[in-house]
Amino acid sequence: MPFLKRSLFIAMAFAVANVTLLGDALAETGRASWYSMRSRTASGERCDPGAMTAAHRSLPFGTRVRVENLKTGRAVVVRINDRGPYVGGRVIDLSRAAARSLGIVSTGTARVRLTVLAHS
Repeated sequence: MPFLKRSLFIAMAFAVANVTLLGDALAETGRASWYSMRSRTASGERCDPGAMTAAHRSLPFGTRVRVENLKTGRAVVVRINDRGPYVGGRVIDLSRAAARSLGIVSTGTARVRLTVLAHS
């Protein structure tokens, strides 16, 4: 990630979560929630609750992110295809399938660590 882009992301992320650099990877911690909509995402795709996708405020569409539930240690890899979350204190909105894999469908939210794996 170019220096300026990384600096901007870090500055924006500090407003809502803790961000650290792990070598060349970004890690962000905060609360995750899930949503199930059936319309179009901000990227123009049709929302698929069964896909491993997520919404993030600033990561580019297509970015692959590892999301780890800090309470259980369960982790999934999702692809960013939407914008959000629009609730304060949350860092990512997961599809229903991703939330199910992390075990947070019944609780609605969980404290997670996001690690950026790759940009498209």
